Amino acid sequence: MFESLSQRLSSTVDRLRGRGRLTEANIRESLREVRIALLEADVALPVVQALIQRVQVRAVGQEVLKSLTPGQALIKVVRDELTTLMGSVNTDLNLAAAPPAIVLMAGLQGAGKTTTVAKLARFLRERRKKKVMVVSCDIYRPAAIEQLRTLAEQVEVMFHPSSSAQSAVEIAAAALDAAKRNFVDVLLVDTAGRLHVDEAMMTEIKALHAALDPVETLFVVDSMTGQDAAVTAKAFAEALPLTGVVLTKTDGDARGGAALSVRYITGRPIKFVGAGEKSDALEPFHPDRLAQRILGMGDVLSLVEEVERKVDQEKVQKLAEKVIKGKRFDLEDMKVQLEQMVNMGGMASLIDKLPGMGGMSEQVKSKVNDKQIHHMIAIINSMTRKERRHPDLLKGSRRARIARGSGQQPADVNRLLKQYQQMEKMMSKLGSGGLKGMMRQMKGAMRGLGGPAG
Repeated sequence: MFESLSQRLSSTVDRLRGRGRLTEANIRESLREVRIALLEADVALPVVQALIQRVQVRAVGQEVLKSLTPGQALIKVVRDELTTLMGSVNTDLNLAAAPPAIVLMAGLQGAGKTTTVAKLARFLRERRKKKVMVVSCDIYRPAAIEQLRTLAEQVEVMFHPSSSAQSAVEIAAAALDAAKRNFVDVLLVDTAGRLHVDEAMMTEIKALHAALDPVETLFVVDSMTGQDAAVTAKAFAEALPLTGVVLTKTDGDARGGAALSVRYITGRPIKFVGAGEKSDALEPFHPDRLAQRILGMGDVLSLVEEVERKVDQEKVQKLAEKVIKGKRFDLEDMKVQLEQMVNMGGMASLIDKLPGMGGMSEQVKSKVNDKQIHHMIAIINSMTRKERRHPDLLKGSRRARIARGSGQQPADVNRLLKQYQQMEKMMSKLGSGGLKGMMRQMKGAMRGLGGPAG
């Protein structure tokens, strides 16, 4: 998300950063570029106008023009106003209610509502340690009920059965009763959607809301619909007492206009963003972190949290102990590191969160893909355990066999072994305390994986 906007703004930011003096004229010119970048990112016009006006008022005042580093000061103003536009801070779910806390999910058909219910259920079970039950009140699509049943099994939460023979309110009442009997902490209620906002859908969801009195009413919206996402969210906000918005399919939205528009137009906070099909692809929305990523400043906090959550700390500890003891880093260890990288979302996901990478050209980013990492894992999987432990055994005939077994070329096997040798040297440097040598080797290994060398 925000690739094109981030590139445009990063280039503007870079031109300003080193300036010792700014004038009202070049501030206006810079803000014109920011305005064009926002409009091209499909941000709603009223939102763009409000943002530029707020930035301009602060930029031509004492805060920027009288600053010792006016370029840096203007960048800070833009970052602060982007953050304010999106809601300033993360707004958490309000689950402070007598159990079960009811969360009602609303949205149009095709927005990813049912999938989001399952993602949220997993999020609450794993990260908030809640006992969760899900139920579908979509009586018009029996397939949606079955889909939720399957997803509930996958994310290991309770599922309350329903059928199209019941009314939506009857299903909700029965689910609430079952949740109380089973001492459930949170009940997530999936609702029917339509292809567009209509009176029948609004009447039904209003009745559900009245019957359940949920602590949270979340509107699920497809971010790829751009400005329409904000318009649809506003229609729902006028009909229902929404408490927040969930943006889905943000991984397919290169522009990001919805994320910047929804909060301003609806007055409701974005609470979560979904990126990808996997059940763990749901993250709390942090406006301050996203503003930094848009301006090419990275998102180190999210990266650290992701490492803590997704990296197997036991395996990391074992490797650290092995390296410190001076034992050789082998191909089995390399495979573990590659798998950890895949679990983290791959190279592209890591680079996106690193500071200074926002302005990286699409041409360079396109070379950073995870296909090569999967090929490398396949090559290592084609080796025997003895070969992984003793890479020196891998001579010509063995390399040819491994290439055939992994569906790769002998040249690919040779390339992997060369990258392994670089990583092995890096680990031995780390073990002996040679940090500068390790950094040089690390740059070489990154270059071999297709990533940036610096």
